[in-house]
Amino acid sequence: MLISSAMYLALHIPDGFLSGPVCGITWAIAAGMLWLIIQKVQNNYQERLVPLMGVCAAFIFAAQMINFPIPGGTSGHLLGGTLAAVLLGPWAGSLVMAVVITVQALFFQDGGITVLGANILNMGLATTLISFYGVRLIRQWLGRNRWQVMAIATGSLAWISVMVAATLTALQLSASQTIPLTVALPVLLIWHSLIGLGEAVITVLVVQSLWRTRPDLLFDPPRLSRPIFLP
Repeated sequence: MLISSAMYLALHIPDGFLSGPVCGITWAIAAGMLWLIIQKVQNNYQERLVPLMGVCAAFIFAAQMINFPIPGGTSGHLLGGTLAAVLLGPWAGSLVMAVVITVQALFFQDGGITVLGANILNMGLATTLISFYGVRLIRQWLGRNRWQVMAIATGSLAWISVMVAATLTALQLSASQTIPLTVALPVLLIWHSLIGLGEAVITVLVVQSLWRTRPDLLFDPPRLSRPIFLP
């Protein structure tokens, strides 16, 4: 069953895999959320974050081009929602993810155009928003200024965000009657539980580097009693 369902493993949903109503609903949700997100970015963010948004978008776009193998003959790549959330916060991070996914669909045929709303919702908005608030909650509970807590928070939310995206994809495929939920959900979750481990490792390594060298670039930097910049 896993092998016969291999065509459904990708989170970038192709054109033709979702029904018209599901495409319409996901487009409406994504468009409404993006309208709100753009308002938040315009009202709450400073101009100094604009260059960081560009750098973050470029890094995530490039990182998504690098695939890492997982058992079973398939591969995964970084989604980047958690990284965008940690660097840019929930609103600018979500906007950056939406732009990256749109560029991939328009210029690299990575995901379809009619299903772009679903792909933005699954891989961009859901992953970033869940990651931001999840990381913040864990740091509030366990200590926002300790690297060990930050590593646990970013690693666990990176994995969880991939599983959330996989679950949403399975639900949409099932609602479109493309593949039954009893097939889509276990297939996507099994494989993406492994892909999520790669997402967690990459995210923690990047955040660790910034935590040690440029904590000021994090959206919610630690408050430390002494500077931690390396010479």
